[in-house]
Order: sequence, then structure tokens, then C-alpha cells
Amino acid sequence: MDDSPGGRRIRSAPARPLQGRVAVVTGAARGVGEALAHSLSGAGMQVALLGREKATLLETAESLPGRSMCVECDITDRTALADGARRVEAELGPASVVVANAGIAVSGPFDRTAAELWQRVIDVNLTGSANTARAYLPQLGSTRGYFLQIASTAAFGAAPMMSAYCASKAGAESFALSLRGEVEPDGIQVGIAYLHWTGTDMLTGIDDDPVLEALRRNQPRPARRIHSAAQVAQWLTQGIARRSRHIYAPPWLRWCQPLRPLFPALVTRTTRRELRAHAGGARSSHGEVLGTGGRADWNSYQASRSVPRSDP
Repeated sequence: MDDSPGGRRIRSAPARPLQGRVAVVTGAARGVGEALAHSLSGAGMQVALLGREKATLLETAESLPGRSMCVECDITDRTALADGARRVEAELGPASVVVANAGIAVSGPFDRTAAELWQRVIDVNLTGSANTARAYLPQLGSTRGYFLQIASTAAFGAAPMMSAYCASKAGAESFALSLRGEVEPDGIQVGIAYLHWTGTDMLTGIDDDPVLEALRRNQPRPARRIHSAAQVAQWLTQGIARRSRHIYAPPWLRWCQPLRPLFPALVTRTTRRELRAHAGGARSSHGEVLGTGGRADWNSYQASRSVPRSDP
């Protein structure tokens, strides 16, 4: 408490608002999720890391400065998520912050992307986020906590050759906006984070993709910059501490919101030229999973589908 010149007592904000609280981060094995786990742990939080890659999760957890735990699970599996949520509450306590970060991407023409692979992107990025919210809303209600949905500038203007990813991120944004209105009366805040070009393995080989390379090349110079996962995690942590309704990484993205109606036409104009120039290449290629994390998820999913079921 501070005394103001007028004699009134003003309640000061806590120096470390996240200290001692519990955070859950999905997709925490690598990339932004891993960097965010480090950043939140450094801010004094106890962190539960969720993901498919057990060895990588354990390695990340062991490197954190604070208390942590790992939950190996597929966020499209509601039963596994619910079991994990009970483990988190039993071992660390009820979550005050939940970050729906897990995501995968596929690049390629819609009609040459396997239907099951296309669906997997939607299941992880959109349905998986909803599953995460469903599993942890009871805990967030008890702590009057904060749910953060990781979205993307892909929700601003959909790019050809990325139909599943763009659709899933636009859907995740809409889901979070709807959820916000429902849970605010319970004291739960919902934030949406918009990430631009971020230096994760999902961007590996971006310059070899004519459409993505063209999108980046035709953006203003500041917008072409690729920000490190650590820097993005710092921006996210600052927003989480403030329980922000919107978090922009980088911060200047906030000024793009009023211009969103223009972006679809601009993206279409840019990519049309590239698709015509590479008509025999880009549009004839098959859809491919981007990044090590995405491939690990897809491989695990395929392996689980190939396991024969025992008779009842």
C-alpha cells in the first residue's frame, strides 16, 4: 500500500504477480512452449509441461529454475487430458494460468494433402485447444485464473497452401473470443496471443516454400523480422502477468487489427503471382508436416492408429 499526496491509500501491484502460482503449458517440448516454460518458471511459477515427446519434456523440465512436472499426453485425447489435469492439481495445486500453445502445421495444396493429415491439424490446433480449456476450467474457476490461446497472424489473412493451419488458427481465435464472454462472470480471464514470424523449427526451410517466402518478402522490412522463441516468450509472460485480453508478438502487431479487412485481398494478390509462376511445382507437391515437433506428433498419431485393438 502507498500513500498518495491527497492522503488516500493506493493498493500497489505485486512486484511478482506470478510468484508461486501454477502454470500449464501445452506443446512445451520445444519452440515457443519450451521457451515460455522457462520464462514462466523464471517469473516464479510452478510449471506443468504437456506434450507428446516425453524425453524432450523431461529434459526441459530438468532445466527449469523452479518446481515443475511433465505430463505426456495427446491433447486430442480428452481422457488423457483430464487425467493429466488431476495429476497437476494433486502434485502442484490448481492451475492459475493455462496456455493452449500446442500446434502443428502442414504446407501444401489442399487437394494433395492427405485428408487425415489435414484433419490432424484441425484436431490439434483447434479441438485440442478446446479440450485443454475443458480439462482445466474447473481449476481456473477456483483460482480465478487466466486462459491464454496462442493464435497467429494466420488468422488475419489466410494463405494458400496453408489451409488447415489458417483455418485452425482462425477457429482458435473465435473459440477464445466466445469462451471469454462465457467465463468472465466466473472471474476467469481469456487472452489471445497473436504470433508473427517466430524462430522455431516450424519455419525451417521457409525460404524453400515459394508462397511463404513470397509473403514474407513482400511485407514491410520490420514485418519480415523473425523473432526468437525466447523473445516471444518474454512478451507472452508480460501479457500473462497483466492478464491481457490480447498479446501481440511483436507488440507493433496491435496496430494491424484495424487493417484486418484488407489483409485477405493483399495476401491473395501476393500469392497469386507466386502460384502462377510455380504452377508446375508448388501446386503439384504433396502436403508436408512442418517442423520436428509436428512430425513427432504425426508419427506418434500414425503409430497409435496402427496398433491393433484387442477383442473385447
